[in-house]
Amino acid sequence: MKIRAVHVKQALDELPVLKGRTPQTTASDADPSFATLATFGKNGGVFVGSFEGRSAWERHSLGDELVQVVAGSTRLTILADGQQQIFEMKAGMVTVVPQGCWHRFDAPEGVSVLTVTPQPTDHSADDPVLSGNVATDFPQTTK
Repeated sequence: MKIRAVHVKQALDELPVLKGRTPQTTASDADPSFATLATFGKNGGVFVGSFEGRSAWERHSLGDELVQVVAGSTRLTILADGQQQIFEMKAGMVTVVPQGCWHRFDAPEGVSVLTVTPQPTDHSADDPVLSGNVATDFPQTTK
């Protein structure tokens, strides 16, 4: 078992900022701007990354996700209990996205985040409400 401590800001400083992120941004385009700081259990990770723009919708079928804004700001939209909940998050703020809830980030001015995320993660470029995919039916195609 490898246990280590990591300096979050230093890890972020070593990564390029993903500029112009859109829901159609591919994993291969986004991956260089994100790093895994630690893993836990069979399927969890602590991740950091920086980007400008809008993420695809995503959800996590195996657990809640902790999201902390390290720098910058983002509008975090979470679909929960049949409603769209919007959080204007700035550096130093943290929230938990409940298991199975679709969510996305809008950060036109840029954001750096730390997340504690269970895997797998489902992604959708389409709005889950408009596509009728809001329910917690988890497809087999996951990353």
